[in-house]
Amino acid sequence: MYSRAAFIPLTVDAATRLDATLLLRQAMVTDRAATACWTALLAGCGSAARWGLGSELRRLSEATSMQVGTRWWFAEGAGHRRRVAGAQEQIEEAIADGDGQEFALAFVGYDHAMASAVVCADTERHRRPVGDYTA
Repeated sequence: MYSRAAFIPLTVDAATRLDATLLLRQAMVTDRAATACWTALLAGCGSAARWGLGSELRRLSEATSMQVGTRWWFAEGAGHRRRVAGAQEQIEEAIADGDGQEFALAFVGYDHAMASAVVCADTERHRRPVGDYTA
């Protein structure tokens, strides 16, 4: 049975569980772009798929910011945001280096950082007293 590569399964799962439709949609678009980029890296191609991933990663970060709340993303979630940005830098370096293995490993960290931010923000949101939302 054929199973396609999945680069952000934790993020897709978190968005699905939270019924975060916009985040899920962008996560799936980003995952497809990552698969196309990885394929280009493995084939040694310099195709547009290889260079188009950065914009999808930025769109996913924007969708995450909207999901978790901009205030949380830049305050309590700043550590998560920095982890996401650092992992994104590693992905972009792997693309520049043409290193498929480094690319795949960087995505593990990216997916974990992104999913952790989404789940953590949701958990914190549900611990606040009623009326104390900062999103």
